[in-house]
Amino acid sequence: MSLPGAVPTILIADDDRSIRTVLTQALGRAGYQVRSTQTAATLWRWVEEGEGDLVITDVVMPDENGLDLVPRIRRLRPDLRVIVMSAQSTLLTAVKAAQRGAFEYLPKPFDLKELLATVGRALAAPSPLAERPPAIGGEGEERLPLIGRSPAMQEIYRTIARLTTTDLTTMIIGESGTGKELVARALHDYGRRRGGPFVAINMAAIPRELIESELFGHERGAFTGATSRSPGRFEQAAGGTLFLDEIGDMPPEAQTRLLRVLQEGEFTSVGGRQAIRANVRIIAATHRDLRQAIRQGLFREDLFYRLNVVPIRLPPLRERAEDIPELARHFLDRASEQGMAAKALDEEAQRALMAYRWPGNVRELENLMRRLAALYPQEVIGREVIESELLDTGAPPAAEPPPPAASAPESLAQAVERHIMHVLAAHRDGLAPSDIYDQVLAEVERPLIELTLAATRGNQIKAAAMLGLNRNTLRKKIRDLDIQVLRGVS
Repeated sequence: MSLPGAVPTILIADDDRSIRTVLTQALGRAGYQVRSTQTAATLWRWVEEGEGDLVITDVVMPDENGLDLVPRIRRLRPDLRVIVMSAQSTLLTAVKAAQRGAFEYLPKPFDLKELLATVGRALAAPSPLAERPPAIGGEGEERLPLIGRSPAMQEIYRTIARLTTTDLTTMIIGESGTGKELVARALHDYGRRRGGPFVAINMAAIPRELIESELFGHERGAFTGATSRSPGRFEQAAGGTLFLDEIGDMPPEAQTRLLRVLQEGEFTSVGGRQAIRANVRIIAATHRDLRQAIRQGLFREDLFYRLNVVPIRLPPLRERAEDIPELARHFLDRASEQGMAAKALDEEAQRALMAYRWPGNVRELENLMRRLAALYPQEVIGREVIESELLDTGAPPAAEPPPPAASAPESLAQAVERHIMHVLAAHRDGLAPSDIYDQVLAEVERPLIELTLAATRGNQIKAAAMLGLNRNTLRKKIRDLDIQVLRGVS
């Protein structure tokens, strides 16, 4: 360990010489001292001898798994931070790294700027106050509740790993079919409440008049047909996790009662008087724009902020096309395990899948793979079969994108989507403003209102009618957006 004021020493363990060289040069240029080795044994000897201020270790090494070193380092030298890096970029690797006490997990390949920033944070972090819980399960075969090695999925894995030691309320946002319940189950299965039940309820699937009874239970005689007491989902999930799917479809009355549970930590059953303590972790999910629902008076703003403590955005499949071949193989393998014929996709078929936009997301891909396994005799599926199947869905066929000169005009949705992706990318680098939603909305609203006013020669009554807005609402937007209107025309 370096003396106060001395240059920090970083210990690197990786069996790949090129990675050791790159890291040594990058960290050396940043002003650190570096020692590197290809074995876990040498790294452990350095740690025992008190060397180093930070450890960066690979997972797979010739003599020992790097993850097994982490708890040993924590026990011997609790103040020595460990950064784990791995090409095994799956959810379980990220979770194991977090639960065994790693400061951070970096999937390979990683950006050197990100690594240097992580090193800086690790060296500046305060001493740990408590041990993390032990790793779950054993060293058995990995179940893959979530699949994908794209950067978007890696960030989700890391977020889940960081949440395994907390009971923070989480909001999962994503289109239908992106795997919101899989993320909720992963948060439960790898979290502190994994010994308790995981109870899911879909708000959109329950009649509005029954939702309160489903959630909070009811007493005998509470309403017609209530012949006995029935516990609700909150009681059924006691000690575990309650997953509220499609939370945007929850009726206002139930929203009010849920808000009280989140605020007070207790609830009463329908027709009951005795308060019941809520002992659950709440995870909510939605495919809706809840901020828009708040403006429309359909969702409580205070409830939104109670639920949105940790937001997780699941990308649609079209935003992580590089994961499609791996997902397809997984679904074909699973179909084979269930008794269907074994199938594989040739490279052209994989490219066709990657070119498709997947409006039904991962669920649509899974259904297609099961259909291929059940209906087609050939062992290797080619592009023609894929294109035929995707044409039968009524959606645009899978095809290579046309050259720029032949491209169809970009739709408004595509233009907005492309712009938002740029804004969010900037946000990840800390360059975007904190009001992305209002900024993007204003950028769409301003030209829409300006062009409509131009078309009506500044007549606000006609413009309001064309836009479907109240005249006072239009005037307020003109004022808020500082839009210039032709003088003398109202």
